[in-house]
Amino acid sequence: MTAQDIIIRPIITERSMTGIGMKKYTFEVARNANKVEIAKAVEALFDVKVSKVNTMNVRGHLRRQGRTEGYTPAWKKAIVSLTESSKPIEFFEGMM
Repeated sequence: MTAQDIIIRPIITERSMTGIGMKKYTFEVARNANKVEIAKAVEALFDVKVSKVNTMNVRGHLRRQGRTEGYTPAWKKAIVSLTESSKPIEFFEGMM
């Protein structure tokens, strides 16, 4: 898998934005990607140094529309911590 296949999209929420000051960035990643692959993909895409990766599987939520109900798709979230000497990711800098 390429780096573009592993990193699907950034997660832009109020809670994820609080971690930017500590150089922690949140991404939706491919379900079958492991921590090493995620770290290499972030380093390749954004030209930064990754110190730690935390991952979690997010279950789909039950949603109703009228009388029918179903689940949203399950996905995987990764919180990537950068080293102190690394530069910040420019994509997130304009959102603070």
